[in-house]
Amino acid sequence: MNLAEAKEYAKKNIHNRPQTAGRLAGKIAVVTGGAQGFGLGIAEEMYREGASVVLADLNDAQAREAAKGLGERAIGLKVDVSDAASMEAMVCGAVEHFGGIDIFVSNAGVLKAGSLEDLTPEAFTFVTKVNYIGYFNAAKYASAIMKAQHEADETLWFDIIQINSKSGLEGSRNNSAYAGGKFGGIGLTQSFALELVGSNIKVNSICPGNFYDGPLWSDPEKGLFVQYLNAGKVPGAKTVQDVKDYYLSKSPIHRGCTPKDVAKALFYAVEQEFETGQAIPVTGGQTMLN
Repeated sequence: MNLAEAKEYAKKNIHNRPQTAGRLAGKIAVVTGGAQGFGLGIAEEMYREGASVVLADLNDAQAREAAKGLGERAIGLKVDVSDAASMEAMVCGAVEHFGGIDIFVSNAGVLKAGSLEDLTPEAFTFVTKVNYIGYFNAAKYASAIMKAQHEADETLWFDIIQINSKSGLEGSRNNSAYAGGKFGGIGLTQSFALELVGSNIKVNSICPGNFYDGPLWSDPEKGLFVQYLNAGKVPGAKTVQDVKDYYLSKSPIHRGCTPKDVAKALFYAVEQEFETGQAIPVTGGQTMLN
């Protein structure tokens, strides 16, 4: 199925949705980076609230296995979010399987920490391609399907939601590639929101605090605790635990963010039909808006 065929198929199936219960009853959702970590945790919460879910991930074997764990309303598909053709093919695959897309969660992201002196141009480009260009690719192809669905029924609303970061709200020392891409992502969110609102497509970013229990932070070889220790991001830190204690102390609520916390913000963004172009913080007070 190509994109033109997927658009027509989505039009025909706009009222053919699973009969489920919950806050996302009958919704069809795609979550990139959905095989593990935040992505999988968010997908689990969406599934519990009635959504049918596509776990889209570069590791398609892991995505398929995770989908089996969710149930019959979930599938795993392969995607390289930084590659436009791969994103287009995944979106078409999602439509072919479920009949459309109501919610697209652009969650896939990578991080390589390092000072301006140490960070290589190659590493900076890699992070930017996944975090920034990947979001552009997601919005481009997801919105094509949603626009077609809007043509079929102008009363319905659709959502593109970027999982951003508190690093998209304030700069991050020795973390310029990640923070820069996340700041840019909020610019994309605001711009996409203005462009797509005429098709009843809301576009919002959610800016979580740190999910310390996920692999992004806790992986013993590539996790952020290890990266930040090696990059000297936390002055005086000598161990991974020192780095973790430092970050736990930064939130007034003294814990990390969880997928459930983010999912609650996501449900709000979907249910609230009078909000678009926003960056919604979920940081436990670590980052407060001015």
